Amino acid sequence: MQQFEVQTRAREEMIDITRETAEAVSRSGVDEGMAFVYVPHTTAAVTVNENADRDVQSDMLRHLRTLVPEDAAFRHAEGNSDGHLKATLVGSTS
Repeated sequence: MQQFEVQTRAREEMIDITRETAEAVSRSGVDEGMAFVYVPHTTAAVTVNENADRDVQSDMLRHLRTLVPEDAAFRHAEGNSDGHLKATLVGSTS
């Protein structure tokens, strides 16, 4: 198993982890198979998408904010309730 950490710079952002994933696969020494990417945090998610057009990322973030606004009436009042829902919608594995 290979691991790496990703540091975020904003409350909501999409980070391309292609290079880090490829390096982890290379370090593993495995020549054939599948890579399983998992994020264990309850307000983080993993998705596969293109990175050729930056508008894809901004569209996804904008529409997730529309679907699950930060200021919705949540019972969970920790300040990150929308993050839990958004992470659940996107998923924790890829």
